[in-house]
Amino acid sequence: MAILHEETRVRITEIGKLMFDRFLTDTAGGNISVRVGDHICITPRYAGSKFQWRLRPEQVLVTDYEGNVIEGEGQISREAKVHYALLKAYPDSGSVVHGHAQNVLVFCAANMPMPPVLEATQKFGVIKVSKYSTAHSGGLAKNLLADFAGQDDRIKASAAAVMAVYHGLFVLARDIETGFDVTERLDRNARVILQAHNLVPANVDPGAVMSKACAAVIAEFKANTPD
Repeated sequence: MAILHEETRVRITEIGKLMFDRFLTDTAGGNISVRVGDHICITPRYAGSKFQWRLRPEQVLVTDYEGNVIEGEGQISREAKVHYALLKAYPDSGSVVHGHAQNVLVFCAANMPMPPVLEATQKFGVIKVSKYSTAHSGGLAKNLLADFAGQDDRIKASAAAVMAVYHGLFVLARDIETGFDVTERLDRNARVILQAHNLVPANVDPGAVMSKACAAVIAEFKANTPD
């Protein structure tokens, strides 16, 4: 029997399992949503804790923009309010990818913005940390919207990201593949900064040093490259 938006729901299950296998989310949570016309396909509650991200397409929920379930098994995630708020506020976006990426979580727990120290992350700028609000509240959506503000060009071109303090990473992207890609890039960026503590003196911020060096190299390349 055919299911509504089957291709999208299959892709969401694939990306969710890939994120879990690559330590970009965990059993404690995370969720993925994709815009499909007048509907939003979104992962169900307990995708990690009960199913370890081994979801069937039928478990991915199809909802309207108010969160009313049209098709799918299970309950809607408590964090779905964030997804609906972001997708409604940015009509050029196509997907929200939220994960508990293991290296980014260090910055979330420390309540520290993350500078882009790799060429692959420069275009996303410094990743902000939002103010605290519980995961199931409307406050989390409000706080994240405030920090995504002003990043319209990034969202149109590719994606933008914000860290929720003590919680995880939210990527608002043009599509699900981009959302996954940016999640992995930023987690690798976080790992490089953390590992760089082995290379710099104890009283020096490795993120600041590496970000400055990376920006200088890119600026020099652009200055010496013809249009």
